[in-house]
Amino acid sequence: MELRKLSDEFSVAPQIEPEDVPKLAEIGFRTLIINRPDEEIEDADQRSDAIAALCTTHGLTPYYLPYYPGELSLELVDNFATIMDAAEKPALGYCRSGTRSSHLWGVSQAGEMEIDKIVATAAEAGYDHSTLVPVMQYYASRRDQA
Repeated sequence: MELRKLSDEFSVAPQIEPEDVPKLAEIGFRTLIINRPDEEIEDADQRSDAIAALCTTHGLTPYYLPYYPGELSLELVDNFATIMDAAEKPALGYCRSGTRSSHLWGVSQAGEMEIDKIVATAAEAGYDHSTLVPVMQYYASRRDQA
């Protein structure tokens, strides 16, 4: 299991295994956000319902928020932000490589954090968010209008 910390409240990871769930609980995670769509997964033990059942057993709160490749939307980011607002922290999001989960975090932080800081933080964790800058700018402008 490869954890990449983006903030004190949120980390990302590539696809986790069922045996990772109790380990995540042991190290203090309270929430798991499953961003990998079930349609991408062949192993039934890695699908959202199986992972969610393990979460419940080990004291983690699971959320299934599938993010399909190439389908980043403001609605998806808003849903992620709503989950993070309500979730007990720290939270972990995962998908195939962690990239999509990191994108949701990055865009959701726009308007809360300086965009350059978001891009730098993601880069330190191994994710390139430079192509998301226009999306982050737009998301931040929406927040300013609200």
